[in-house]
Amino acid sequence: MTFCGMILAAGKGTRMKSELPKVLHPIAGRPLLFYPVHALLEAGAQEVVVVVGHGKDRIEQMLATYFPDRVVTAFQPEQRGTGHAVACGLAKVTHTQGELALAYGDMPLLSASTFQGLLSLTQTSPALLHMLTTWADSATGYGRIIRDASASVLEVKEERDCTEVETAIREVNPGVYMVDLPFIRKAVGNLESNNAQRELLLTDVVKVAAKQGGVATQTWDFAELQGVNDRRDLAACEMRMLRRIAENHALRGVTIRDLDSVYIDHEVHIEADATLQNAVVLRGACQIKRGAFIDVGCVLEDVQVGENAYLKPYTVATQSRIGQEAQLGPFAHVRPRSTIGRRAQIGNFVELKSTQVGEGSKANHLSYLGDGDIGDHVNIGAGTIFCNYDGTHKHRTVLEEGVFVGSDSQFVAPIKVGKNAYVGTATTVTVDVPEGALAIGRVRQVNKPGYAAELRKRLRRTKADDR
Repeated sequence: MTFCGMILAAGKGTRMKSELPKVLHPIAGRPLLFYPVHALLEAGAQEVVVVVGHGKDRIEQMLATYFPDRVVTAFQPEQRGTGHAVACGLAKVTHTQGELALAYGDMPLLSASTFQGLLSLTQTSPALLHMLTTWADSATGYGRIIRDASASVLEVKEERDCTEVETAIREVNPGVYMVDLPFIRKAVGNLESNNAQRELLLTDVVKVAAKQGGVATQTWDFAELQGVNDRRDLAACEMRMLRRIAENHALRGVTIRDLDSVYIDHEVHIEADATLQNAVVLRGACQIKRGAFIDVGCVLEDVQVGENAYLKPYTVATQSRIGQEAQLGPFAHVRPRSTIGRRAQIGNFVELKSTQVGEGSKANHLSYLGDGDIGDHVNIGAGTIFCNYDGTHKHRTVLEEGVFVGSDSQFVAPIKVGKNAYVGTATTVTVDVPEGALAIGRVRQVNKPGYAAELRKRLRRTKADDR
């Protein structure tokens, strides 16, 4: 059945106490507004109109980023109520027949099934307006569903317009509708502002529909219909969204040790048989391949993790690629534009930045490897440093295949070490090392027999003088 959608996102959201428009506050890596728009498109809406007002330019930029050529906006120049917002939006709806799905931009937990449920209701009921209702333990802020003795909907009353008896009603209006297009066009044109808010209210259309052709309702879970009014609501909705995302991954074959402790953004892709331990955070466009094991406390952002890779506890990686069967951590830090090859090992307290590590290469302890190209099967000893920055420019260090680097070595870039070369422990490399050569650059050691006792006496005298 043909239907189009409209999302109302023109409000200021003053209770968020933020310069950022409310509908742009993020949940699981996406703005609030992303979710209802995505749900409409996934449900099959032929066109989607988003009504904008406060923060118009920023909201339009976001929509263009995530939904290029799929969503249009309508501008509500002044806040004259939800009915006026719908009227502004209808000016951009090209369809003249069929159904219009309506919802608010601060309802991130809406899903395609929400709108599909309403659409199914239109197939069984000839009513002019179909709406979701829900039961709330605390109904504060919601319009109440007013029914007659036969349980038919008469109207929706906003809380400020309710009598004491009506305020006690716990069946409320979350603001999700499927309404006949020709009817809604005419109904919003006849709205009046005779209410406590002195605004043109969309809920008044329900009363008109009840008189002219009836209203059909479907009860829905409040947990999916919760809106965001303040930062407390934002946190509550994000918790539910994160749980939903984790459950969906688990149902697709991902082992997640604690569904409530992981943080997985909306865009993350995880293949079956991957494992996430407690307190793992996956942000942005992470891709986790089959068999990968992400241990406790790892934080990844825009990272590709290859099959059967093992990320040990508290590994942090950003905008990088980790190859098959590679091992990282614990406490490794992989900064942007780094690639770690198949079966490579990056150990505890090793930091990489813009560095390519070849297959089977190892840097297992306490090293900084910045702006480097490391070939296959290179061994890097503890305490190695790539001295990549001269105060103005970054320079690269190249270690070709088979190089062995002794502990506590420094490479003053730009520098190149040829294949199978050997760099002795505690060497400072300042000139290129030829293929197969041994490089040693350290101060010659001098031993003074019997001098240790004399040195200790001198130090004790100095300590006594200081007192």
